[in-house]
Amino acid sequence: MEKKIVKADHNNPVITIRGLEKAFEDYHVLRGIDLDLYQGENLVVLGRSGTGKSVLIKIISGLLTPDKGEISVLGHNYANISEKELQELRIRIGFSFQNSALYDSMTVRKNLEFPLVRNRKGISRQEIDTAVETVLDAVGLSQTINQMPSELSGGQRKRIGIARTLILNPEIMLYDEPTAGLDPITCIEINDLINEVQQRFNTSSIIITHDLTCAKQTGDRIAMLLDGQFQRTGSFDEVFDTNDSRVKPFYDYNFIQ
Repeated sequence: MEKKIVKADHNNPVITIRGLEKAFEDYHVLRGIDLDLYQGENLVVLGRSGTGKSVLIKIISGLLTPDKGEISVLGHNYANISEKELQELRIRIGFSFQNSALYDSMTVRKNLEFPLVRNRKGISRQEIDTAVETVLDAVGLSQTINQMPSELSGGQRKRIGIARTLILNPEIMLYDEPTAGLDPITCIEINDLINEVQQRFNTSSIIITHDLTCAKQTGDRIAMLLDGQFQRTGSFDEVFDTNDSRVKPFYDYNFIQ
């Protein structure tokens, strides 16, 4: 089912990127990226493996440095940002890792408490408990609070990873292949959760994927990364209304009957 498009605030970009380039030795991954993410929008970045999708969001989160170009996130220009400002900005950006990145030696509760205790000095026990309960309820897994990650299914681990990201109330969510390795039913549940997070927490999100069902269900706008640049942007139907030999097989693999 295609996602109902929400009305993003196109007068309020929360991420602005111009002329972004990144290479690893002689391999040029990003070759001049221009991108805007607007307040309240779910933007899906599509592309084949190795096209630089994950590199892009690592640059946005400050984990990688671009070779060239300008990037502004929540009003902060990365060209002028100090390390202290970058650390403070990262708290406002939620990064949902592909492998969920849970600590296997900690219970679900402790996994969720960790970012709060680390980043919110002086937070009370009651505030911690309330925050943990709120995000567990948001992802529908309140019953797992005392379980270990090893006791959870892949879909549950993914949900807890999203909950741990949400606990700091980020303004921007970055999802890296949120449905990778999951069965079709669990994929639908994760897609629904991404939409619920957008509405409940008023987030702006970039969703990195090569799963077209995920793109169709979660994306208000789609951007297809081809040959290091965004070659096609728009609604799902607009992006795939083409005979471009780089795009059509991508669609056929996912949806051909």
